Parts: sequence; structure tokens; C-alpha cells
Amino acid sequence: MMAPINHCRPVSDAELPDAAAALLADGFRLALVAAHDDDDSLRVVYLFLAGRPDRRCELTLTIPAQRPSIPSLARLSFQAGRFEREMQDLYGITPLDHPQPRRLIRHAHWPQDWHPMRNDAGPAPDFVAAGRFPFLNVEGAGVYEIPVGPVHAGLIEPGHFRFSVVGESVLRLKARLWFVHRGIERLFAGRSAVGAVELAERISGDTSAGHALAHSLAVEEALGVELPDPAHRLRALLVELERLYNHVADLGALANDVGFGLANAHAQRAREQLLRINAQTTGDRLLRKAIRPGGVVLQALPDPNRLQALADDVAEIAELTLGHSVIYDRFAGTSVLNRTDAEALGTLGYVARASGLVTDARLDHPITDLPVTEVTATAGDVLARYTVRRDEFAASVALCRTLIDGHHGPIDVRAQLPGPAGAGNGVGIVEGWRGSIVHRVETGADGTITRAKIVDPSWFNWPALPLAMTDTIVPDFPLTNKSFNLSYAGNDL
Repeated sequence: MMAPINHCRPVSDAELPDAAAALLADGFRLALVAAHDDDDSLRVVYLFLAGRPDRRCELTLTIPAQRPSIPSLARLSFQAGRFEREMQDLYGITPLDHPQPRRLIRHAHWPQDWHPMRNDAGPAPDFVAAGRFPFLNVEGAGVYEIPVGPVHAGLIEPGHFRFSVVGESVLRLKARLWFVHRGIERLFAGRSAVGAVELAERISGDTSAGHALAHSLAVEEALGVELPDPAHRLRALLVELERLYNHVADLGALANDVGFGLANAHAQRAREQLLRINAQTTGDRLLRKAIRPGGVVLQALPDPNRLQALADDVAEIAELTLGHSVIYDRFAGTSVLNRTDAEALGTLGYVARASGLVTDARLDHPITDLPVTEVTATAGDVLARYTVRRDEFAASVALCRTLIDGHHGPIDVRAQLPGPAGAGNGVGIVEGWRGSIVHRVETGADGTITRAKIVDPSWFNWPALPLAMTDTIVPDFPLTNKSFNLSYAGNDL
């Protein structure tokens, strides 16, 4: 594969807005913003990406460690504004002229002047008593609020949703996250660059392979390691297997949310078969321990005919589901995310593709040449998000069969990794089942990770959920939420 076109340059605070605006105008998107504490100064790295051809540009701004501030890019980019609020919470970096400079990650009980990603942060102090979170109140005749969460029934992770409604009609939905913030990025610091993959696998458990691959690619770029193409294709196979079991689970769950338990039972049966295939392929149902920096280790290749049989089953389940007129009517026109809003929010993955955006890291930032069948829709409703995932399941099985049939040679590939060879940095980009995952790592001269920045696609897609719920009804929330199926853990880190 042709190497990506990379551009990295330092900028001053005066140069940053114009440089960022020029990249955005040239078709780049802001994929990641990472702050770094270098003791006497702070660095902020802005990673911009564009695809077809693969282009990457990093802008680096260095600022004083005392009373640090940066010019806000929030008026240029909605995503930039959220990254800036994250840095303000974790590093104490003030975004000047930010239109909404309120806290994002730190809940009210976090001490005001404690910034946990700073080198001198020390252990967590006692958290303070907190009052009510300052939600914007929607007022008017007949308006009332419905609070949901953060504790939910079953296995759902914590998140708080506050509905402002008239009757059952939703006027405004506010989502409050970061109840499971674990300090993941801080936990990477000091770990061996070749031994931190187990942490990457646990960023979001249903995306173990995707995050392990993004992390491994970033580490390999930092260390100057190149793997042979067959290894990249085996890794791609594992990410596709991860896409399959997650997609089919949600196709069933969407049917279940409108009372069609029969389709859900058959979908969960297919999911279980796929998890067993995962275990036979890697020794782990969630595909852990197979992808690592410098290698990929499989126990066996999946049976392509077995995968095709499951694809036929899933196609029948989807046909049965959408053939039910009541279910079709519940899906169609519900919780529309139009293309303009999807693009402005920077949505990724099937959420973006269901709204007509063409985005896929397998083609935008290819690791190897893959015959990827692009799937899109235009309506941006629950039905579109369902059909995109249905069609992606079929396309993914076809891709798996091509990768399996075309593989020759070992299924255990382990490259020789260098010892400590000086500081470096690298970026890994992977199209996980939810969308594009981006990891950026920096390594020290001793071979340890000094900084890891992770961006799960849920970070970009969560703001789209409340927007899609505008002008819907409260009973549509479970259905809409499942059609997005965003990761709390992947967002909260």
C-alpha cells in the first residue's frame, strides 16, 4: 500500500486558527486533539485526517505550563470545542473565546483546581459535595422533565438522560455522561510500548479487536516496525468478525425494542454462533490476545461456508423483521439525523453512513488493499441505521470469505521488535464496527509509553443522539438509543 501523506508542523497561537481553517476547507476533519504535559510547558497536538488519498496533518502548539491557554477553534469546528472542554477539565488549559466553556468530563463533585492529567496532579483529593447539575430548563405551558438514569436496569452502563417534554413529545434531550471515567489514558503512561495492548483491549469490551489493532498500529509506527501484508489481512479478518457479532446482536435488539422477540431470539442464536467462531479462531470469544504490536496470532481460520450460512440466516431474520408492517412503520421516519447535521457533528460509522455520508477508514486510511463494499443510506432514520447494518453484515461476510480464501502461509506472525530506540510517536486508524477508531501514542527513550490518546467513534456520535430525538416521542427513546448503540466506556475513558 502507498504510505499516507503526512505533514507535521509547529504553529503559534496566532497561526493556529488560520491553519486549522485551511485544513478544514481542504476536506480534512479534526480526528483527535491531545494535550501533553512536558513539565515546563504543555503541548497540544491537533490531528487532522482526510481520505482517498490518505492524508494526515498534525499541528503542534506549545504553551507555558503556568496559566495555560489556547485560542478556541470551537467556532470553526464543533468537535474542536468538545476536545477543548476535555483539555480544560483534565489539563487546566483554558480555551479563549470558547462559546460554551462549561465542564464536560468533570462532574460537579470534582475539585475545581484538580486536573488529573497534569504531571503534578498527585493522588485524587477528597471529592466535594455537589449540588444539582445545572441543566438548561425548558419552560412553558405544560412542559415537564423526565430524568432517566444514570443507573439503568440490566447491564447498561451509567448515563443520565433528561427529557424536556410536553405530553409525550420531546422538546429537548440532554445526555450527561462520564460516570464511568476510569483515567484510561493516564493508565497507559509508563507501560511498555509492546505490553500495553491488554489495556487497549479493555477500553470498550465489545471493540477489543478494533482498539487492539489501532493501538498496535500506533505503537508500530512509533517504533518503526512494518509487518508483511498477510499479517495485516489476518488482522482485518478479526476486525470483521467483531463487526459481525455486534451488528447481528443489535439487529435483534432493535426488533426486540418494538416487541418482536422472535427475531431477537434468532439474532441472538446467530450471535452465539459467531462468538463460538471467535473462540475457535483466537481462543477468546471477544477476540482478545490475538492482535499485539508486531504480530497477530490465530489458532485457526474460520470456516467460510459456516459464515455464509450465518449470513443467509441473518438476511432471513432481517426480511422477517422488516416484512412486519407495524415494525417497518415504527422504524421508518423515526429519529431522523439529516445529512447536514451528521456532517456538522462529525459523525462516523454506520450513524454517518445512514445519513448519506461516505466514510470508512478501511478505504480512507487503508492498511492493506481490501475489497470493501460500501454501504450507505440517505434517510438518517432508525430504518436507515437498521438497513445499513443489515447490509454491512452481508458485505463483511463476503470480505471475510475473500480474506480466508486468499490467505497463504502462517497464521501466527510475530515481527522482531526493536529495543529502546529513542522517542517516537505514531498513529493507528481502524474502522471498528461503530466507526473510525484513532489512537496516538508517544514513546520514550526507554521504550515505555509517555502519552496515549484514544478517540472511540462514540465520542463523535453521542452528540447526534439528542439531536435525532428532537420532535420525537418519549417511547421512541429506547429504539433510537439502540439504533445508535454508542459506547459509554469508549466515550468516558
